[in-house]
Amino acid sequence: MWDIGQGDSLIIGGEFDFPQPVFGLTNRKRARRAAEEVTVGEFTVRDVPRLGKRLFRLGLSGSFELGEAGYREALERFQYVFWSPRMKGLTRALRGALVRDRERYAVSAGPLLGYFPGAARRAAEGALRTLGVEYLDVFQLYWLGRMSAFTGAIQEELAKLREEGKIRAAGVSIHDRVRAGKLAEDSILDLLMIRYNAAHTGAEQEIFPYIARRRPAVVAYTATAWRRLLRAPAGWKGRVPTAGDCYRFCLASPHVDVVLSGPRSVAELRENLAALEKGPLSPEEILFLREFGRAVHG
Repeated sequence: MWDIGQGDSLIIGGEFDFPQPVFGLTNRKRARRAAEEVTVGEFTVRDVPRLGKRLFRLGLSGSFELGEAGYREALERFQYVFWSPRMKGLTRALRGALVRDRERYAVSAGPLLGYFPGAARRAAEGALRTLGVEYLDVFQLYWLGRMSAFTGAIQEELAKLREEGKIRAAGVSIHDRVRAGKLAEDSILDLLMIRYNAAHTGAEQEIFPYIARRRPAVVAYTATAWRRLLRAPAGWKGRVPTAGDCYRFCLASPHVDVVLSGPRSVAELRENLAALEKGPLSPEEILFLREFGRAVHG
Protein backbone atom coordinates (compact mmCIF):
# COMPACT_ATOMS: atom_id res chain seq x y z
CA MET A 1 0.00 0.00 0.00
CA TRP A 2 1.11 3.50 -0.78
CA ASP A 3 -0.11 6.72 0.71
CA ILE A 4 -2.00 8.91 -1.72
CA GLY A 5 -3.63 11.58 0.35
CA GLN A 6 -6.67 11.60 2.57
CA GLY A 7 -7.30 7.88 2.14
CA ASP A 8 -3.62 7.19 2.59
CA SER A 9 -3.26 4.11 0.49
CA LEU A 10 -2.90 3.25 -3.14
CA ILE A 11 -3.82 -0.34 -3.84
CA ILE A 12 -2.28 -1.58 -7.10
CA GLY A 13 -1.53 -5.23 -6.49
CA GLY A 14 13.15 22.65 5.44
CA GLU A 15 12.27 25.53 3.77
CA PHE A 16 10.21 26.38 0.75
CA ASP A 17 12.18 25.88 -2.44
CA PHE A 18 12.68 28.87 -4.72
CA PRO A 19 13.67 28.80 -8.39
CA GLN A 20 16.36 31.39 -7.60
CA PRO A 21 18.30 31.68 -4.33
CA VAL A 22 16.76 34.05 -1.82
CA PHE A 23 19.06 35.40 0.85
CA GLY A 24 18.51 37.47 3.96
CA LEU A 25 14.82 36.68 4.36
CA THR A 26 13.10 35.76 7.60
CA ASN A 27 10.95 32.64 7.72
CA ARG A 28 7.83 34.81 7.55
CA LYS A 29 9.13 36.69 4.51
CA ARG A 30 10.06 33.42 2.85
CA ALA A 31 6.55 32.10 3.43
CA ARG A 32 5.01 35.28 2.04
CA ARG A 33 7.30 35.12 -1.01
CA ALA A 34 6.24 31.50 -1.53
CA ALA A 35 2.55 32.33 -1.31
CA GLU A 36 2.87 35.28 -3.67
CA GLU A 37 4.77 33.15 -6.18
CA VAL A 38 1.82 30.80 -6.55
CA THR A 39 -0.87 33.49 -6.63
CA VAL A 40 0.75 35.04 -9.71
CA GLY A 41 -0.78 32.19 -11.70
CA GLU A 42 -3.86 30.14 -11.04
CA PHE A 43 -3.99 27.93 -7.99
CA THR A 44 -6.55 25.29 -8.91
CA VAL A 45 -5.77 24.81 -12.60
CA ARG A 46 -2.55 24.72 -14.56
CA ASP A 47 -1.20 24.11 -18.03
CA VAL A 48 0.92 20.96 -17.91
CA PRO A 49 3.03 21.09 -21.10
CA ARG A 50 4.37 17.55 -20.80
CA LEU A 51 0.80 16.26 -20.91
CA GLY A 52 -0.44 18.87 -23.35
CA LYS A 53 -3.44 19.72 -21.21
CA ARG A 54 -4.75 22.30 -18.78
CA LEU A 55 -5.64 20.41 -15.62
CA PHE A 56 -7.42 20.79 -12.32
CA ARG A 57 -4.56 20.35 -9.85
CA LEU A 58 -6.24 17.95 -7.43
CA GLY A 59 -5.90 14.45 -8.83
CA LEU A 60 -8.08 11.42 -8.17
CA SER A 61 -7.02 7.91 -7.19
CA GLY A 62 -9.51 5.07 -6.94
CA SER A 63 -7.74 3.58 -3.94
CA PHE A 64 -11.00 3.28 -2.02
CA GLU A 65 -14.29 2.18 -3.47
CA LEU A 66 -16.60 5.16 -3.77
CA GLY A 67 -18.94 3.26 -6.06
CA GLU A 68 -19.69 4.12 -9.64
CA ALA A 69 -22.02 6.99 -8.71
CA GLY A 70 -19.39 8.50 -6.42
CA TYR A 71 -16.76 8.35 -9.14
CA ARG A 72 -19.14 9.84 -11.69
CA GLU A 73 -19.57 12.79 -9.35
CA ALA A 74 -15.81 13.04 -8.86
CA LEU A 75 -15.14 13.06 -12.60
CA GLU A 76 -17.27 16.15 -13.01
CA ARG A 77 -14.38 18.05 -11.39
CA PHE A 78 -11.28 15.89 -11.41
CA GLN A 79 -9.23 15.55 -14.57
CA TYR A 80 -6.01 13.78 -13.60
CA VAL A 81 -6.94 10.19 -12.80
CA PHE A 82 -4.56 7.63 -11.32
CA TRP A 83 -6.16 4.39 -12.46
CA SER A 84 -5.69 0.63 -12.26
CA PRO A 85 -7.92 -2.10 -13.76
CA ARG A 86 -8.42 -3.33 -10.20
CA MET A 87 -10.38 -0.17 -9.40
CA LYS A 88 -13.71 -1.55 -10.61
CA GLY A 89 -16.06 1.31 -9.71
CA LEU A 90 -13.66 3.88 -11.11
CA THR A 91 -13.19 1.83 -14.28
CA ARG A 92 -16.90 1.89 -15.09
CA ALA A 93 -17.28 5.60 -14.37
CA LEU A 94 -14.08 6.50 -16.21
CA ARG A 95 -15.00 4.59 -19.36
CA GLY A 96 -18.21 6.59 -19.62
CA ALA A 97 -16.43 9.88 -18.98
CA LEU A 98 -13.80 9.15 -21.63
CA VAL A 99 -16.48 8.37 -24.21
CA ARG A 100 -18.08 11.75 -23.56
CA ASP A 101 -14.90 13.84 -23.57
CA ARG A 102 -11.57 12.06 -23.97
CA GLU A 103 -9.49 15.23 -24.14
CA ARG A 104 -10.75 16.52 -20.80
CA TYR A 105 -8.96 13.81 -18.81
CA ALA A 106 -5.37 12.82 -18.18
CA VAL A 107 -5.33 9.12 -17.33
CA SER A 108 -2.34 7.45 -15.70
CA ALA A 109 -1.81 3.69 -15.65
CA GLY A 110 1.08 1.25 -15.41
CA PRO A 111 2.19 -2.36 -14.96
CA LEU A 112 1.85 -3.96 -11.54
CA LEU A 113 5.49 -5.01 -11.85
CA GLY A 114 7.66 -3.18 -14.34
CA TYR A 115 10.81 -5.22 -14.78
CA PHE A 116 10.45 -6.52 -18.33
CA PRO A 117 9.56 -4.80 -21.62
CA GLY A 118 6.95 -7.38 -22.59
CA ALA A 119 5.08 -6.96 -19.32
CA ALA A 120 5.08 -3.19 -19.73
CA ARG A 121 3.69 -3.39 -23.25
CA ARG A 122 1.00 -5.89 -22.25
CA ALA A 123 -0.07 -3.63 -19.39
CA ALA A 124 -0.27 -0.58 -21.64
CA GLU A 125 -2.20 -2.32 -24.40
CA GLY A 126 -4.48 -4.01 -21.87
CA ALA A 127 -5.29 -0.65 -20.30
CA LEU A 128 -6.19 0.77 -23.71
CA ARG A 129 -8.59 -2.09 -24.34
CA THR A 130 -10.15 -1.91 -20.88
CA LEU A 131 -10.79 1.83 -21.09
CA GLY A 132 -11.69 1.79 -24.78
CA VAL A 133 -9.23 4.55 -25.69
CA GLU A 134 -6.47 5.00 -28.24
CA TYR A 135 -3.86 6.41 -25.89
CA LEU A 136 -2.89 6.77 -22.24
CA ASP A 137 -1.83 10.23 -21.11
CA VAL A 138 0.69 8.74 -18.68
CA PHE A 139 2.17 5.27 -18.49
CA GLN A 140 4.35 4.92 -15.44
CA LEU A 141 6.51 2.44 -13.63
CA TYR A 142 5.53 2.08 -9.99
CA TRP A 143 7.91 2.47 -7.04
CA LEU A 144 11.08 2.49 -9.09
CA GLY A 145 13.73 0.22 -7.58
CA ARG A 146 11.21 -1.90 -5.66
CA MET A 147 8.38 -2.77 -8.05
CA SER A 148 10.08 -1.81 -11.31
CA ALA A 149 13.50 -1.29 -12.87
CA PHE A 150 14.63 1.50 -15.19
CA THR A 151 16.73 -0.73 -17.43
CA GLY A 152 17.80 0.12 -20.95
CA ALA A 153 15.30 -2.38 -22.32
CA ILE A 154 12.43 -0.88 -20.32
CA GLN A 155 13.38 2.62 -21.45
CA GLU A 156 13.41 1.50 -25.07
CA GLU A 157 9.95 -0.02 -24.68
CA LEU A 158 8.56 3.15 -23.12
CA ALA A 159 10.03 5.16 -25.98
CA LYS A 160 8.45 2.80 -28.53
CA LEU A 161 5.04 3.02 -26.89
CA ARG A 162 5.33 6.79 -26.97
CA GLU A 163 6.42 6.81 -30.62
CA GLU A 164 3.50 4.54 -31.52
CA GLY A 165 1.08 6.98 -29.91
CA LYS A 166 -0.14 4.46 -27.35
CA ILE A 167 1.16 6.62 -24.52
CA ARG A 168 1.82 10.34 -24.49
CA ALA A 169 4.05 10.56 -21.44
CA ALA A 170 6.36 8.12 -19.66
CA GLY A 171 6.69 8.38 -15.90
CA VAL A 172 7.75 6.72 -12.68
CA SER A 173 6.79 6.87 -9.03
CA ILE A 174 9.88 6.95 -6.87
CA HIS A 175 10.87 7.37 -3.22
CA ASP A 176 14.62 7.77 -3.79
CA ARG A 177 14.83 11.55 -3.95
CA VAL A 178 18.45 11.78 -5.04
CA ARG A 179 17.80 9.44 -7.94
CA ALA A 180 14.59 11.31 -8.75
CA GLY A 181 16.56 14.54 -8.99
CA LYS A 182 18.95 12.95 -11.47
CA LEU A 183 16.07 11.56 -13.54
CA ALA A 184 14.38 14.96 -13.51
CA GLU A 185 17.52 16.55 -14.91
CA ASP A 186 18.44 13.94 -17.50
CA SER A 187 16.24 11.03 -18.64
CA ILE A 188 13.51 10.09 -21.11
CA LEU A 189 10.87 10.64 -18.43
CA ASP A 190 8.04 13.12 -18.86
CA LEU A 191 6.61 12.80 -15.35
CA LEU A 192 7.75 12.08 -11.81
CA MET A 193 5.35 10.99 -9.07
CA ILE A 194 7.04 11.77 -5.77
CA ARG A 195 6.43 11.79 -2.05
CA TYR A 196 5.97 15.35 -0.84
CA ASN A 197 4.13 16.71 2.19
CA ALA A 198 4.63 18.98 5.19
CA ALA A 199 6.41 16.22 7.10
CA HIS A 200 8.61 15.16 4.17
CA THR A 201 9.90 18.23 2.38
CA GLY A 202 13.18 16.79 1.12
CA ALA A 203 12.04 17.14 -2.49
CA GLU A 204 12.57 20.89 -2.10
CA GLN A 205 16.32 20.33 -1.88
CA GLU A 206 16.84 17.07 -3.78
CA ILE A 207 14.34 17.13 -6.66
CA PHE A 208 12.84 20.55 -7.36
CA PRO A 209 16.17 22.33 -8.10
CA TYR A 210 16.78 19.85 -10.95
CA ILE A 211 13.46 20.29 -12.74
CA ALA A 212 14.17 23.53 -14.59
CA ARG A 213 16.21 22.14 -17.50
CA ARG A 214 13.64 19.65 -18.86
CA ARG A 215 10.47 20.60 -16.98
CA PRO A 216 9.01 17.13 -16.37
CA ALA A 217 5.53 17.12 -14.87
CA VAL A 218 5.45 16.55 -11.10
CA VAL A 219 2.66 14.68 -9.32
CA ALA A 220 2.83 14.69 -5.52
CA TYR A 221 1.43 11.91 -3.42
CA THR A 222 1.47 11.05 0.31
CA ALA A 223 -0.04 14.50 0.96
CA THR A 224 -1.23 13.52 4.46
CA ALA A 225 1.81 11.35 5.26
CA TRP A 226 -0.25 8.21 5.82
CA ARG A 227 -2.78 10.32 7.76
CA ARG A 228 -0.11 11.24 10.32
CA LEU A 229 -0.61 14.90 9.41
CA LEU A 230 -4.28 14.59 10.39
CA ARG A 231 -3.65 13.83 14.06
CA ALA A 232 -1.66 15.56 16.78
CA PRO A 233 1.79 14.14 17.57
CA ALA A 234 2.74 13.57 21.20
CA GLY A 235 2.91 16.83 23.11
CA TRP A 236 1.22 18.92 20.43
CA LYS A 237 -1.28 21.37 21.93
CA GLY A 238 -2.33 23.41 18.93
CA ARG A 239 -4.76 22.82 16.12
CA VAL A 240 -4.40 19.95 13.65
CA PRO A 241 -4.46 20.32 9.85
CA THR A 242 -7.24 19.03 7.66
CA ALA A 243 -6.68 16.95 4.55
CA GLY A 244 -7.54 20.03 2.54
CA ASP A 245 -4.73 21.95 4.26
CA CYS A 246 -2.33 19.17 3.25
CA TYR A 247 -3.34 19.32 -0.41
CA ARG A 248 -3.06 23.09 -0.44
CA PHE A 249 0.41 22.81 1.08
CA CYS A 250 1.56 20.60 -1.79
CA LEU A 251 0.02 22.92 -4.36
CA ALA A 252 1.77 25.91 -2.78
CA SER A 253 4.93 24.68 -4.46
CA PRO A 254 5.27 26.10 -7.98
CA HIS A 255 7.00 22.83 -8.92
CA VAL A 256 3.98 20.60 -8.20
CA ASP A 257 1.52 20.25 -11.06
CA VAL A 258 -0.95 17.85 -9.43
CA VAL A 259 -1.42 16.38 -5.96
CA LEU A 260 -3.25 13.07 -5.68
CA SER A 261 -6.14 12.49 -3.31
CA GLY A 262 -7.70 9.20 -2.28
CA PRO A 263 -11.12 10.03 -0.81
CA ARG A 264 -12.74 7.23 1.18
CA SER A 265 -16.27 8.60 0.90
CA VAL A 266 -18.27 11.06 -1.14
CA ALA A 267 -18.26 13.36 1.90
CA GLU A 268 -14.44 13.40 1.92
CA LEU A 269 -14.47 13.98 -1.82
CA ARG A 270 -16.64 17.07 -1.40
CA GLU A 271 -14.58 18.33 1.54
CA ASN A 272 -11.40 18.09 -0.51
CA LEU A 273 -12.92 20.02 -3.40
CA ALA A 274 -14.28 22.69 -1.05
CA ALA A 275 -10.83 23.11 0.51
CA LEU A 276 -9.26 24.01 -2.82
CA GLU A 277 -11.84 26.72 -3.33
CA LYS A 278 -10.17 28.57 -0.46
CA GLY A 279 -7.25 29.21 -2.77
CA PRO A 280 -3.57 29.38 -1.80
CA LEU A 281 -2.44 29.10 1.80
CA SER A 282 -1.57 32.31 3.58
CA PRO A 283 2.04 32.81 4.70
CA GLU A 284 0.91 32.10 8.26
CA GLU A 285 -0.74 28.85 7.19
CA ILE A 286 2.40 27.73 5.37
CA LEU A 287 4.49 28.41 8.48
CA PHE A 288 2.00 26.52 10.66
CA LEU A 289 2.03 23.47 8.39
CA ARG A 290 5.81 23.41 8.27
CA GLU A 291 5.99 23.59 12.04
CA PHE A 292 3.38 20.85 12.40
CA GLY A 293 5.15 18.74 9.79
CA ARG A 294 8.43 18.98 11.68
CA ALA A 295 6.66 17.86 14.87
CA VAL A 296 5.13 14.90 13.05
CA HIS A 297 8.42 13.92 11.43
CA GLY A 298 10.21 14.03 14.79
